[in-house]
Amino acid sequence: MSQLRAFLAIDVDEDLKAKMYRIVKEFKQIDARIKYVELENLHLTLKFFGDIDTEGIDLLSSKIENVVSNFDKFTVKIKGCGAFPNTNRIKVIWLGLDEDAIVKQLHDELDKEFVKLGFDKDRKFSTHLTIGRMKSAKGKDKVKSKIEEFSEVEIGEMCVDKIILKKSTLTPQGPIYDDIKIFEL
Repeated sequence: MSQLRAFLAIDVDEDLKAKMYRIVKEFKQIDARIKYVELENLHLTLKFFGDIDTEGIDLLSSKIENVVSNFDKFTVKIKGCGAFPNTNRIKVIWLGLDEDAIVKQLHDELDKEFVKLGFDKDRKFSTHLTIGRMKSAKGKDKVKSKIEEFSEVEIGEMCVDKIILKKSTLTPQGPIYDDIKIFEL
């Protein structure tokens, strides 16, 4: 029985990735230990599954298809910058979504189905796009100031017309993501 590391995501439009990366470049000017997400890997995670059996992909896909069939394509606005768990203890630097009710509804409907398959229910889903992870407290105050500076930044709008089941292969250079299956809204 083989396994793969998988997650369900919404990819970011290419033009918005370029705008998001302008923000990342601002953070890169700070002398801090931050591991940045590669431009091609920017996405919004709907569910991280971890290691799953490849034999279960068809069942998982059918659950996703059932939920997705109830949703039409929609628009989201990428806006704001913040940190998890907070700006005093920065572990993750993220860009947010404005008016994310449909994304949350989509997540919640999907999560109900995933729980039926034995996956843990997400404790607290937060719509965000991770742009970097702090590896130490070095430069924290400057990073905090930059997050506050971009707290209301508007990146732009994009149409969400599909979600993607992805495979994540961890390498010393960073993760490599491959699409397993695309689900059209």
